[in-house]
Amino acid sequence: MNAPGRPLNRSQTVRGLPDFGRCAVFGVVNVTPDSFSDGGEYYADGDTAKAVAHGLRLHRHGVDVVDVGGESTRPGAARVSPEQELGRVLPVVEALAGAGVRVSVDTMRASVAQAALEAGAVIVNDVSGGLADPAMFPLVASSGVPYILMHWRGHSTDMMARAVYGDVVKDVIEELQARYDAALAAGIAEDQVILDPGLGFAKNADHNWALLAHLEKLESLGRPLLIAASRKNFLGRLLPDASGEPRPPHGRDAATTALSALVAAAGTWGVRAHDALGTLDAVRVAAALAAAR
Repeated sequence: MNAPGRPLNRSQTVRGLPDFGRCAVFGVVNVTPDSFSDGGEYYADGDTAKAVAHGLRLHRHGVDVVDVGGESTRPGAARVSPEQELGRVLPVVEALAGAGVRVSVDTMRASVAQAALEAGAVIVNDVSGGLADPAMFPLVASSGVPYILMHWRGHSTDMMARAVYGDVVKDVIEELQARYDAALAAGIAEDQVILDPGLGFAKNADHNWALLAHLEKLESLGRPLLIAASRKNFLGRLLPDASGEPRPPHGRDAATTALSALVAAAGTWGVRAHDALGTLDAVRVAAALAAAR
């Protein structure tokens, strides 16, 4: 991580988004029955009311972006059909956007992204970095919206078998650079792109910590970084429960909040979190300390 006290890095703007004045906070709203962290908590049997209420609550309390996803990407998860994903996501996007919420759609499918944009979403968060659907880059280029491009090596069913690196920081930078170059070649503008190193996606705990320890090298790619560490397994392994097993997801929020404060103080552009309100407090503290210095 960068040296303590380093000023927040907000010099790189993102088209269509304001300068938040601190590290941006994306609040997760999973409209899924099987996400690793909160499967079924906000969605069950086609009922999206809890997801909408949660997104509105995050917005009222100052969370910058509500990130809505209808397909689990936990290790081992099977894909849902496009129709299922659309049926989960669209009612939530429409309701939140209609209430003035800044909405990001978390999808690997261009068809879902397009429908969500038409329903009022203003950001596309693609964990596959355009690899899962060749139509994604042209859609993002034509729409002109901000695009979160994540480092990805394959679908959840077998991604951990791909967690093999010579030097994980060097390899992730090279692979992200290749996808970024491909995005630009497809007509996506530089100022649309936010990069995500993909913690936990084809990466074990050591890989995740190495990437977090060298954020300044990832920043060499020249675009804002979004860090999505929330409740992930490497935090659970760091904090075993009384039986020695990794702490379950809801027991990882304090660790997530601490990590969010640290990366915000290091100058990271944005973080994505399930406990978005705790994370919002953390990044505000980091911004106040940086300002005092």
